[in-house]
Amino acid sequence: MTRRAAGTSNVLEVPYTAPMNLLAIETATESCSAALLVGDRLLERSELAPRRHAELLLPMCEALLAEAGLARSALDALAVGCGPGAFTGVRLAISAAQGIALALDLPVVPVSSLAALAMQAPRNGADVLAVIDARMGEVYSGAFRRGADDLVVALGEESVGAAAALSLPAAPAWNVIGSGWATYADALAARLPAAPAWADGARYPQAADVARLAAPTARAGRGVAAEFALPVYLRDKVALTLAEQRERR
Repeated sequence: MTRRAAGTSNVLEVPYTAPMNLLAIETATESCSAALLVGDRLLERSELAPRRHAELLLPMCEALLAEAGLARSALDALAVGCGPGAFTGVRLAISAAQGIALALDLPVVPVSSLAALAMQAPRNGADVLAVIDARMGEVYSGAFRRGADDLVVALGEESVGAAAALSLPAAPAWNVIGSGWATYADALAARLPAAPAWADGARYPQAADVARLAAPTARAGRGVAAEFALPVYLRDKVALTLAEQRERR
């Protein structure tokens, strides 16, 4: 692997002229998933298993490599859902990606878990609001639009806050996806210009979409060194204080 000169960039220069082997992982929510892109073939494993991610993740990765007949040493890059989401889940995915990348000297492509979630929305011309339940009366949210390459692109900064205070860019129609819709549908609907064109509150980010989003960056040799693959939390606390709880009653 060829690194840039020390102190100039955290980007690794790794041009791929042959089919790429990319391992992707995503554990930011209740769903634990892994995916393996081998050339143009995408294999995946996913299980809705809260509190079992640490138990399931590495066996999923090994099963994918075995199915593809691929050794770890044949991997070219890692991709990881970097959040936002559950703190422990985001940390697990980042730690696993960093560990594998360091052991194999591979670049990592961090991908927004909200962007991965937005990839599951239908291609019906509407923009996509991806919302993950952040607990404490809040949602992690991101607005996206599907590009000509069929991948979603962000329409602004991702945020965390009360569903009733959500601010959205102007758009004639929205698809809404994610657990935030299941929990705060009424509050979110009030922030939309009209009823959603489509909505599903039972979807979670998946590693297969992390792989799809990461592939162009990885193929262009724009992954980062493992130590620069960092989690995205958007907030720095996991629970309300007793005083905050009383104020919200």
